[in-house]
Order: sequence, then structure tokens, then C-alpha cells
Amino acid sequence: FFSPQVLLLTCAEDLECVPGFQQKVFYIEKPFEFKEYQLVLNLKFDDCKGNNKLNFQVSNPDFMVDSDGSLVALKNISEVGRALFVHAQSEHAEDMAEIVIVGTNEKQGALKEILKLEGTSGIPRQKRAILATPILIPENQRPPFPRLVGKVIRSEVTEGAKFRLSGKGVDQDPKGIFRINEITGDVSVTRTLDREAIANYELEVEVTDLSGKTIDGPVRLDISVIDQNDNRPMFKEGPYIGHVMEGSATGTTVMRMTAFDADDASTDNALLRYNILKQTPTKPSPNMFYIDPEKGDIVTVVSPVLLDRETMESPKYELVIEAKDMGGLDVGLTGTATATILIDDKNDHPPEFTKKEFQATVKEGVTGVIVNLTVGDRDDPVTGAWRAVYTIINGNPGQSFEIHTNPQTNEGMLSVVKPLDYEISAFHTLLIKVENEDPLIPDIAYGPSSTATVQITVEDVNEGPVFHPNPMTVTKQENIPIGSVVLTVNATDPDTLQHQTIRYSVHKDPAGWLEINPTNGTIGTTAVLDRESPFVQDNVYTALFLAIDSGNPPATGTGTLHITLEDVNDNVPSLYPTLAKVCDDAKDLRVVILGASDKDLHPNTDPFKFELSKQSGPEKLWRINKLNSTHAQVTLLQNLKKANYNIPISVTDSGKPPLTNNTELKLQVCTCKKSKMDCSASDALHISLTLVLLSLLSLFCK
Repeated sequence: FFSPQVLLLTCAEDLECVPGFQQKVFYIEKPFEFKEYQLVLNLKFDDCKGNNKLNFQVSNPDFMVDSDGSLVALKNISEVGRALFVHAQSEHAEDMAEIVIVGTNEKQGALKEILKLEGTSGIPRQKRAILATPILIPENQRPPFPRLVGKVIRSEVTEGAKFRLSGKGVDQDPKGIFRINEITGDVSVTRTLDREAIANYELEVEVTDLSGKTIDGPVRLDISVIDQNDNRPMFKEGPYIGHVMEGSATGTTVMRMTAFDADDASTDNALLRYNILKQTPTKPSPNMFYIDPEKGDIVTVVSPVLLDRETMESPKYELVIEAKDMGGLDVGLTGTATATILIDDKNDHPPEFTKKEFQATVKEGVTGVIVNLTVGDRDDPVTGAWRAVYTIINGNPGQSFEIHTNPQTNEGMLSVVKPLDYEISAFHTLLIKVENEDPLIPDIAYGPSSTATVQITVEDVNEGPVFHPNPMTVTKQENIPIGSVVLTVNATDPDTLQHQTIRYSVHKDPAGWLEINPTNGTIGTTAVLDRESPFVQDNVYTALFLAIDSGNPPATGTGTLHITLEDVNDNVPSLYPTLAKVCDDAKDLRVVILGASDKDLHPNTDPFKFELSKQSGPEKLWRINKLNSTHAQVTLLQNLKKANYNIPISVTDSGKPPLTNNTELKLQVCTCKKSKMDCSASDALHISLTLVLLSLLSLFCK
């Protein structure tokens, strides 16, 4: 090996004893292999007080340091990484040394970098008078502080010269971590360091005169915080839940567990190894799973036969996983997490009926669920491999039955959806199969237990008589004589095997027009049928009748009768309006337009004929003119005095024979001033042309 520190010690051979490694950095050429118990190099540690209770620790557990400082390999090893760190601690001091492992080509480059050599003549020339070698400081050092960690040497001695240290950790945040003795160049740390917070500090050293002017430098001083194994592995990505299908092949990967260690990833402090500490439950095997110690992959290690969800104590396994740093050595720190592994179900068990034949009884004429068919399925409940699908495969030609799955119990609910008739068939036999929503795995098939027979017995009930037809319709002319026969109804009893008698009665007759013979069902009239009655809707009168059998208890059937009534001319036309008013000085003598209406139907209504009764006196006072088939105009022939007049009018319909309505139109002649009509005195001046005519006739007769 070679050591640039030797040169530094030569320059400072007259300095007093400095506690710690007398040489802190070593460069060794990488051998093909480190041989077991072969000396690698000698380390010299001196706490300047006799090295009482001196102890060495090596970052790589494959190496050790004897009490005399000899570094040896504990076994043949070819790969150790780029560096080894040796920590020494005595009763009075502790320090860290670094052994850098380089190749042949790297050795000269490393030496040249540290000594800052340059030139091509092969004669080394010192570039700077300040020698600031890298300082290595273990993290988590305990008090007391400040603690000497290194030394900066200047080859030239200048009176009044002072060392000055600057950079992050000195005069920049975090401030005050490091300081330098202005005279001796001793570098001290003032507090405990945390590599996970800051791993490296890049400082600058310069030499100043008494006035503070820089006379040498600055030179870079690198301080590296040496990792200590002070962070436990942590599982940060939980919860950890994995799934594996039952019957999976041995070696099937279930999931990966990954832990994090905040220590230096290039050291064994963060070299993790995984292990299963506990498995719950422990059956059918206490070692159902294996975890790759380096990758953290959890795989199955039992045969597919043991990985049977239906035979397991529980389909859920919990594994306590341990991650240990230091490559899994006993000195490593540990962290644990729980991995939950669920054994997923596959459809490897067909559903089976709990019995081959089911019985059901149902009353005729009733619908609804009549029986629940039970099945067993060993697959995972509430999955498609467990949920049952039922099908009626025989015995349901009339589609009178349906079957559906109860989502809570998985039972088949067999229902009657079309009422059954005992007289047609008293027994039914259904063949039903059951399957799963999900298909079975290829090597499993549905067997005989996946079909069942249902025997259904229909119970006879006393059914009500049935009218034929229903509803019944008949057409009759209104006003037919009381006692006329409307219709003879026909009702039969569906219970043909019971030989029952039927009697009839009126159930609903809104107008009270009808009666029925209780024995033969003949319906007759008890009143005049009036098409214009409010009980008739759209020319149809509706009544309900009952047919009652002789069963115990008796059963009733209801029949509906619609009577369509034909119109006859039995209503005289009516006139509107019946009152009119006119001013005594009116210029427009058209008094009113009269209209006529008739409750009958065409042709017993319009066109109507409007006429005035004979007017008395020498002069005619009014006339009536037909406007159309339903209206006429009444007009005065001259202005009349203020009074009330009754105008006799007759209106005749077009029926055969026609009907005439003789009525009067009351005419009030009023005084009109300033757009106001005053008819108050008209009553006092009442004149009835009819009375005048009667008076004249009376005088004539005398």
C-alpha cells in the first residue's frame, strides 16, 4: 500500500501527539482475492494516553482488526467494494480510518490528486503550501465536544499567519459545526453529526496575515460523515396485501416486500436481508411461503394440493416479515411488517342440491313462491364461483313456473307466475338444474347432484262462477215497456267435479231499472230506460250482476252488462234565451238571436222550425226570421213604449213524429239615457199580448 499521509507526517514530525489514527487514509491495490487471515495492512492508533480499552470495528464484517492494528480477512473474498472503514475507540479517543481499494491504473491518479503533483519531468513539485487532506468523521459521536477530527498543515511558516475556515457548516447554515485553530490548524467538530441529514461538507481553508489579507489559499477541505448503522429498516408502503389463486404451482410469486434503510446504501448498514418470522395460521403447513432474502419476493413453497382454499383452516395468511440490515448479520438492525396473503377461490366445486327431490303444494289460482331449493357449494361465498343460477329444464310447457336465486341464501326460489287450474292438472313435475355464474375450471364438470326434481301438488279451491261472455252487451230502444226482457245471462262453475248450483242477483244497478231471475238469469226492466238519464254514459248503461255457487263457503263471480240505448223522439226542443231587453228609442230593432237545443239524437233534433203565434191588433209589432238549422232572429217592426211584452214562440224538431214546444220570450222595453238602460218601470206597464187576445175573444163571445 501507499499513503499520502506519510508525506504530511514528515512535514509535521516535530508536532505534538495528536490522538487518533496516525494515518487516516490508505490506498491499496485491489488483489485478485483477499486470502483468509492474510495481513492486509497495519493500522496505527494512538490516543496519546496508552490506548486503554482500545477496540476496532470494520464496516465489512468479512474483515477484522487485531488488538495490534493488523487488518485481516476472515475468509477468502474477492469483492469488498470500493472502500473499508475502520472505527477505533479507546477510553480517551476515537477515530475513523478509510482504506480505499483501487486498481493499478487508479493508484497513480489518486496519488497525484492528493499530492497535487503536476509536470512531465517526473519531479514532483508542490503546488500549494497548504495541505488539507480529507477528513472522515463518524456520525453519532458522543460528547464531549469540541472534538479534534483533523489537521491542516502549511509547509511555510510565516510570522503572524492565521488559518481561516469557511463554508457550509462554518459560517454558512448550519453554522458553527466546524472550527479551526488559527495557529495550529487543528480542525474540530462541535456537535454530533447525522449522515442522513448531511453526508458531506465542502469547506475552504486559507491563510491570512494579521490584517486579514489572504496570503495563501483558499484550498478545499472535504469532510465526509462516515455512516453508522443508526437507522432501522422501515416498511413504508403498507398495508401489504397479496393474492394467490388456490391450486397455484409451487414457486408462484405472490407479492414483493420492500423495506427502506436511511443509512448509506453503499455500505452494509443499508444492505437488507428479508426473513419470515411467523406464519398464521400454521396449517396445513407451517412453511407455506418463502421470501427471497435479497429481493423480498414471497413465493409459494407447498404443493398445489395443499393450496386448497376449501380445506384450509382460513383462506387468509398473515406473515410477519423481518428486514435486517448489515446483510442479515446478528448485529444488524431490524424492522418488521405484516404481509396478508389471501388465497383466492377458483370454481373447482360445482353446486349440488341438498336432496334429489323437493315437494311443494299450492292452491289453484294462487301465484308466488311455493318452495325454496337448497344447494351446497364449497367455493367462496358471494363470488361468481359460489352464486347459483337455476334453470327449469323440463315440465314447464305453459311457462307457469319461474325460478330465481335468493342473493342472500343462494337458494332457488320456485314461483308460480300463471295461476294453476286443479281441474286441468292436479300434479306437476319439474326438472331443475343448478350452475354457477362463473364457469367451472376445465377438469371439473357438473354431476348428477346438480339436478333435482320438484313434485308440485295443486289443491282444489271453490272457484267462483264465470259469466260467458264477460262483459255482456245488448242494444235496446229507450222507453221500452216495463217488464221487458233485456237478456238472459249464462254463468258456469269451473269446479266441474263438485256439481254445484248457481243463483243470480243484482250487484250494482245505478238507476234501479233492472231485475234478474235468481234461477235462470233472465234480466228484465223494472222502470223506463231513459237514454237521456245522467246514469247513461255515451248511450251505454252499465250494471253488475253476481253468480253465486252453492259451495261452503259459497264463491261468487261478477258479470258486467252494457246496454246500448237507442234514441226515440221523446224530448221537445228548448229555447234560449228567454229574456231580451231593448231601448224604447233604439235604432237597431233586431232584439235577440234565439237558439234551440234537444236532448235527443239526430235525426230527432235539428233542423228546428221557429214560428210566432198570431199577433193581435191592426199592426204587427215583431217578426222572426230563421238564421240556420238551430237559430232565428227576433226583430221589432217599430219602437215600442216602455213596458214588458211576452212574445209567444213555438219551436218544432225534425223527429217522426215531430215534437213542438210552445213558449214565450219576455221582452223588456227600457228607457235609455246617457248609455244607461232603465227598465224599473217596465213591470208597471206590463202588457201581455196573450191577455189582450183573451179579453177580445171574451167580448166577442158576449
